[in-house]
Amino acid sequence: MLKWDGHTHTRFCYHGSDAKQELYLDRAIELGFQRYTISEHPPLPAGWIDDPKLMDELAMSMDEMPDYLAYVKEMKAKYEGKIEVTIGLEIDYLPGASSFTEELLEKWGNELEDVVYSVHYLPGVGGMRCIDFTAADFRRHLLAHYGTMDEVANEYYNHAEAAIRAAAKLPMRKRIGHINLIEKFRTELPEISEELIRRRLEGLLPLLESSGVGVDVNMAGMRVATCGKPYVPAWFLAECAKRGIACVYGSDSHKPEQVGFGYEWFEETMTRG
Repeated sequence: MLKWDGHTHTRFCYHGSDAKQELYLDRAIELGFQRYTISEHPPLPAGWIDDPKLMDELAMSMDEMPDYLAYVKEMKAKYEGKIEVTIGLEIDYLPGASSFTEELLEKWGNELEDVVYSVHYLPGVGGMRCIDFTAADFRRHLLAHYGTMDEVANEYYNHAEAAIRAAAKLPMRKRIGHINLIEKFRTELPEISEELIRRRLEGLLPLLESSGVGVDVNMAGMRVATCGKPYVPAWFLAECAKRGIACVYGSDSHKPEQVGFGYEWFEETMTRG
C-alpha cells in the first residue's frame, strides 16, 4: 500500500500555521510517506459567511491563488526524488454558488492533480454557516434553524451526496473530504441517531462506487476533544474496500507536527478490513 498523506494544509490557511512547507515535507519523509498531497482551501465567494473576521480565516483570497500554485510547484520540484508532492485543493461544496467553483476550476483546474471535495457549510440562521467553527455557533445557527440534530445531519448528508456528484465530473483524482465532519462537536451537542448516520453513509456507497470518487480517511477528528474518533467509521472503510472505492489517508495537518497523525489506525483498519 502506497504510504500517502492525501489531505494537508499550508501557510495559505489562515486558521492553521504559518510554518514553512519544508517542515511538513521533512516530517512526511521522516515518517516514510511516499506521496504527499497539498490540498489548501481555495477562495470563497465574497461575503459567503456573514462574519468578516471569520471569512478572513476560512480561505485564501483570489489574488493568492497563483502564489499558492507556484508555492506548491516549487515544493514539488525541490523534493523530487525524495517524496512525490502532488498539487491539490480542498474544494468546498457551495450550495447555490456552483458557478463560482466552476469558474475557479476552469481557470486553474488543469494544474491540479488531486481534489478533496468537502462540505463545510450549510444554510442556517442568517445565511450560510460553518458546521465546524464552534459548538456554540453550531447550536445557535444550525441546530436552531433545523430543530434537531437528525435534521441537520440529514441536510449535511444531502450536501455530501451533491458534493460527490460534483466531484465525479472532475478529471483529476478526487475524494470526498471528512465524510462525517458533522460529528465534530458530538460530545457538546445533542446526539445524532446512529441508525441515521449508518443509513445515510450506506446510501453513499453505490454513488461512490459508480462515480470513481474516493474517500478521504480523515484523522483530524481524533485530535478534536469534542469528537475523539476519525471522521470515517471503520465499518464504512470495510464496505468501501469490498466495492473497490479508493480510501486515502488524510492527516488534515494544519501544523507540521500533525503530519502522519493517526496513520497507525488507518493502516491497521485497512489491513484488517
